[in-house]
Amino acid sequence: MNNPKQQNSAFKIINPETLYDPKVYGYSHIAEITHFSRIIHISGQSGEDTQGNLSTVFQDQVQQTFLNIKLVLSAVNCIFSDVAVLKILVVNHNSEKHETLINHVREIWSGLDFPTCTLIPVPCLAKPEMLIEIDATAYAN
Repeated sequence: MNNPKQQNSAFKIINPETLYDPKVYGYSHIAEITHFSRIIHISGQSGEDTQGNLSTVFQDQVQQTFLNIKLVLSAVNCIFSDVAVLKILVVNHNSEKHETLINHVREIWSGLDFPTCTLIPVPCLAKPEMLIEIDATAYAN
């Protein structure tokens, strides 16, 4: 498995100087996939723990959701630096929730290029108590 703070060699992250710098928001504009042997599609993960319990606190759900993604990645011998694309669905999105997400992404990808990311505000998810769902695509050699 890769060193957790090593940038993935299967893709290159690009932030053109002709666009604003998205790093302050915890994402990148482009992930150019170049040399990979595996593509890992991770279905939408949410904040349930291993017993299916779901906190009512957004920050707790975010933390558990990223932990679940980490566990999925580990199951296929990958790490967060292998993730090139995130799609984040947030119920009743607001600036406080956005800041919580940015802080988690900055912590997870600290010292690395951020993956590309699309944040989609939604009115609800599969379960009424779900506040966030994240799917991801990883590329590995």
